[in-house]
Amino acid sequence: MNRRRLLQVALVVTGLAALVLYPLMRLWPSGWAWSPSQHEYELMMVGIYATLGVFLLIAARHPEAHTSLIWFTVSSSVVHGGIMTVQALIDSTEHGHLVGDVPALFIIAAALAALAPRRSTSRIGYR
Repeated sequence: MNRRRLLQVALVVTGLAALVLYPLMRLWPSGWAWSPSQHEYELMMVGIYATLGVFLLIAARHPEAHTSLIWFTVSSSVVHGGIMTVQALIDSTEHGHLVGDVPALFIIAAALAALAPRRSTSRIGYR
């Protein structure tokens, strides 16, 4: 399997993972949701990640045209994972995140960064 195909698979897996965030928060709350439950916050995160998931699935068709989205996903995953790591280490009731969403965010970032195109082939946008 070539690098482009691996990237497409990674984008589909990441997109689908983003779409199943809400079920993960319900099935494994210690690894995916904050306690006590904060329904409004959780719905906001689910909405953001569901939207990202849909766009990652679209990007999987032609990844070279969506490098900004891919690198946004890498960067935001590292930032989100870093902040959550610190928060989980500070609050002992949140240690479950260290085996749930924190590693997932870093794995996503590493996989997409390793496979992402280094520059866009799109003619749209700034040069």
